[in-house]
Amino acid sequence: MRLTLATVRSMRSAAADVEDYIAQQDVHWRDALETLRTLCLATLIDHTEGMDYGMPSYSRDGKTNVSFAKQANYLSLYLMKKPVLDDHRAQLAGVSVGKGCIRYTTTKQIDWDVVKEILVDAAASDADPC
Repeated sequence: MRLTLATVRSMRSAAADVEDYIAQQDVHWRDALETLRTLCLATLIDHTEGMDYGMPSYSRDGKTNVSFAKQANYLSLYLMKKPVLDDHRAQLAGVSVGKGCIRYTTTKQIDWDVVKEILVDAAASDADPC
């Protein structure tokens, strides 16, 4: 998945770390962002948490595999391993899904069991990040 410069600029945060990033977000989304972070930390155990392109990211061997960002109208979960996302498209019916991005417009749309499955599969995948 390629991010355009305009997309990166629109979501870039100046937060020093993920904790600060979440604290800067709308209170309505903070619980979901904390839950997503907790799942990432628990599931992507061999990944390093950081801030890439102004958003929380999880990298292994210097390559970002998963990241997320709170946009103006939705929460984006980026999966840099397209085959993993493709394997879960059926489970994401009713949610906006792009080539490498899941967009949740409300917190009620998030099925945490599906998100966990996706993260488990992303961690296990040997596919090259796109």
